Amino acid sequence: MQFASALSKTITTARAAQELVDEIRSQLGDASIDLACVFFSSHHAAQADHLTDVLISTLGPRCLLGCSGEGVISGTEELETSPAITVWAASLPDVDLYPIRSSFSPTQDQFQLAGWPDPWRGEATFLVLADPFTTPVQEVLALLEDRYPGAKAVGGLAGGAQEAGENRLILNGDVFDGGMVGVRLSGAVEIRPIISQGCRLIGERFVVTRAERNLIHELGGLSALERLQAVFEALSEEDRQRALHLGIVIDEHRDRFERGDFLIRNLLGADRSSGAVAVGDVVQEGQTVQFHLRDADSASEDLTSLLAADRSSRNSPPLGALMFSCCGRGRGLFGRPNHDAATVAEQLGPIPMAGFFAQGEIGPIGHRNFVHGYTASMAIFAEPSRPATVVDRACPPVP
Repeated sequence: MQFASALSKTITTARAAQELVDEIRSQLGDASIDLACVFFSSHHAAQADHLTDVLISTLGPRCLLGCSGEGVISGTEELETSPAITVWAASLPDVDLYPIRSSFSPTQDQFQLAGWPDPWRGEATFLVLADPFTTPVQEVLALLEDRYPGAKAVGGLAGGAQEAGENRLILNGDVFDGGMVGVRLSGAVEIRPIISQGCRLIGERFVVTRAERNLIHELGGLSALERLQAVFEALSEEDRQRALHLGIVIDEHRDRFERGDFLIRNLLGADRSSGAVAVGDVVQEGQTVQFHLRDADSASEDLTSLLAADRSSRNSPPLGALMFSCCGRGRGLFGRPNHDAATVAEQLGPIPMAGFFAQGEIGPIGHRNFVHGYTASMAIFAEPSRPATVVDRACPPVP
C-alpha cells in the first residue's frame, strides 16, 4: 500500500486543485489511486463541482470521497478559518471499495439507500461523511449496524455552512448538498479506529435506578441532582471551571471500567423540583454511569495515550491516517494551533494524514458506532496482520 497527502492554501479553487494534483503525483508517481479523499473549507464550496472534475480526470481514483468542513487538517497543520483544501490518496491493492449514498425524506419518514450492498456479516470498515442539517446520523448508524453487524464506522459531519443546502458532500463524480456519502472497505487492509473523547473520570460510578428517556431521576437510589452536586462539591476550584459530562458504560459485562469504556454525553440541565438531570442521549435503568471532566490537559493526554497504545501494541506500523476532529477542539480548546495534528505526528511519525474539523464525529465505542462531540476520531491504515482474501477490485457505480 502507498499513501500521500497534499495541502493547498490557495483561495482560487482551480489553481488549488492543480497544486494538489501535482503534489499527489509527485509522491505516488504512476501508482494507481484506489481511494482519494478531499476536504475543503467553505471558501471552496461553491466550486466543489470543478474541484471534483479535476480530481476525477487527473488522478482517476476508483473512489473519491469528500466534504466541506469547518476547517482543514493536513499533515501537521490545522487551518481552522483560512481557505484550504487537502487531498489524501491511497493505493490499496486487493482492497474492495464499495461506495454508498443515503438521503432521508422527512415527509415520507424514510431513508433512500443508493448502492448499499446486501446485508452481510464480515469484517469491514465504513468511512462516512454526513450533512448535519439533513441527516439523522444516529439512525443511519443504527441501520448500518443492523445490515452489517460488527462493521466499524469512522467519519464526521460536514461543516462550514450556516443552513441546509450550503454544505457539500462528494462521492465519485457527484456533488450533493445533503444526506450522507461513504465507502465500505474490506480485504487486504487493517483500519484501526482511534476515538479520543478527551475526558477523565471523576467521582464514583453509579447505577441508574430510575430514568425516562434522556432524564435521569435516580442514581444508586438517590436523586441524580443530589449525586451530581456531591461530585461537583468534591472538585477543586480549578476543576469546577471545566466542562462536566456523563459517561455511559457501553459493555456492562466487563470486570472493570476505564477510560474508553464510556460513551461521553453532555449534561443538558437539571430540575431542582424533581431532582432529575437531563443528558444528551437516552439512558436506561440498570446502566452504569460515571461523571467526567473535559479540559485541554485531559484531551491532550487522552489522544497521546491512545496513539501511543496503538503504536506499541500493533505489529503493523501505521502507513496513513484520516482524522475528523471536533470544531470545538483546535485553538479554542488547546490555546494553540495544530495540537491534534502535531500529536499524531509525534506519536505515529510523518505518515500522510488528512481530515477536517467537523460538526460531529463518528466512531465506534465498544462494539457500536456513535456520533460524538468534542472528539478526535481517526482511521489508521496499516498492512493486515493476517492474510486477507483477494477481492473484486471493481468499484460499483452509485445508482
